[in-house]
Amino acid sequence: MPEGPSVRKFHHLTSPFVGQQVVKTGGSSKKLNPASFQSLWFQDTQVSPSSSGGHASHRLVLHFSSGRFLAFYNCQMSWSSSPVVQPTSDILSEKFHRGQALEALGQEQPVCYTLLDQRCFSGLGNIIKNEALYRAGIHPLSLGSLLSPRQLEVLVDHVVEFSTDWLQGKFQGRQNHTQIYQKEQCPAGHQVRKEAFGPPGGFQRLTWWCPQCQPRLPPDEPEQAQLS
Repeated sequence: MPEGPSVRKFHHLTSPFVGQQVVKTGGSSKKLNPASFQSLWFQDTQVSPSSSGGHASHRLVLHFSSGRFLAFYNCQMSWSSSPVVQPTSDILSEKFHRGQALEALGQEQPVCYTLLDQRCFSGLGNIIKNEALYRAGIHPLSLGSLLSPRQLEVLVDHVVEFSTDWLQGKFQGRQNHTQIYQKEQCPAGHQVRKEAFGPPGGFQRLTWWCPQCQPRLPPDEPEQAQLS
């Protein structure tokens, strides 16, 4: 799924079209008839948690009264009722609620599971998960309930800081710099480990971490490739 900074950039790019009318349509979408958008008004653009089940679209082009156009391609599109957006869970929203995020992270489950829960951290994807955990010095399988309030605070800080820097880089044309994601060594020169972690019966995501910089809690437990 696209991560928050990528979605947020698209949100900024589409915002100027709000209030304009569709005067012409085009494209090759088979699931959504381009003509059905004719004469509609572009009323709002929102960032919401990712979801599955949309129809794959080849291409949809909307031409507006200003003479500009929007082209959608290689994406999932479907008709729906007005989306319910929860900005308090959006990691790049000014209304992001740190208290709710900290409460969610403090659960008795691996923090790497909670970070990818879009109900708690909308827009947080696998890259941000890996980078924030490394920079906070937290093992991905550490139970949130065993981490100190300070550790949880630092983790949320790195989530927001890395995501914000990534978004700014997109607008400035800067390359996204990662320290642990898809690396063989961490910045300290230690060997990086890679395993697929995820909730039992849920989606497993590749995770990179440094056993030296991100010790497992409690420390006397052996490393496990996956919880069962």
